[in-house]
Amino acid sequence: MYIEVPHDLNSLNDLDHLTAPDARSLRLIGRDESREIDRRAEAAYHLPGLILMENASINLSRVILERLDPDRRADRIWVVCGGGNNGGDGYAAARHLHNDGRSVTIIALKPPREPGDAATNAAICRAMKLPIISLDEAPEHVAPGDLVIDAIFGTGLDRPVEGDPARAIGWINACGGRVVAVDCPSGLDAQRGEVPGGAVRAEATVTFAGIKPGLLTERGRTCAGRLFVAEIGAPRELIERFGRPLGEVAASIDT
Repeated sequence: MYIEVPHDLNSLNDLDHLTAPDARSLRLIGRDESREIDRRAEAAYHLPGLILMENASINLSRVILERLDPDRRADRIWVVCGGGNNGGDGYAAARHLHNDGRSVTIIALKPPREPGDAATNAAICRAMKLPIISLDEAPEHVAPGDLVIDAIFGTGLDRPVEGDPARAIGWINACGGRVVAVDCPSGLDAQRGEVPGGAVRAEATVTFAGIKPGLLTERGRTCAGRLFVAEIGAPRELIERFGRPLGEVAASIDT
């Protein structure tokens, strides 16, 4: 399940017009709280990270298929994957989109850490023989209607981006495709909404479990574009315990 969040901060405090049945349960979830939700989901509720990643990727794919490209304008979908769990979300989404009949190419910046959930999803993609190329093999430009999925960094980034990830952010912004960011546009500090170096400029961002504070700052909204919140299957009790009600947004976000 997922929901699109209004771009206007003022309307976040009046959620009556949102149609999803749990719209009022949307929460503001910071970087540390996101980590704690993932940790406790596994430790206290026996929910392995692989299941949370699978749920995230399913809902990410649903947003793309139902809201961002329902008319199948994209000739190809390019998924740029980093080596962490954000990249794992990208690998998992790539196979769901492939199963829907889309033409998908994965651009792998580095191998996922072994063992781990991202490595498992990368192995599945290899077994399915999905095209996996390096950044050096990526075309300079893609078709204007193509979708480019930014799955380089998630919410944990709090430093300037360097090396291949910085090159990949530059490629994403310059390639000419329609950009979808996974959880948070890479290069954006999800907690403070700052961009210490370069950042992805997305048409839409699909964030997980709750809204990250940095996505609601002026800079964050510019990078994120349309904002969707997708469920990952974490127990509702954890979301309510560690997330803050959106009624507090206006007072807590520096716009």
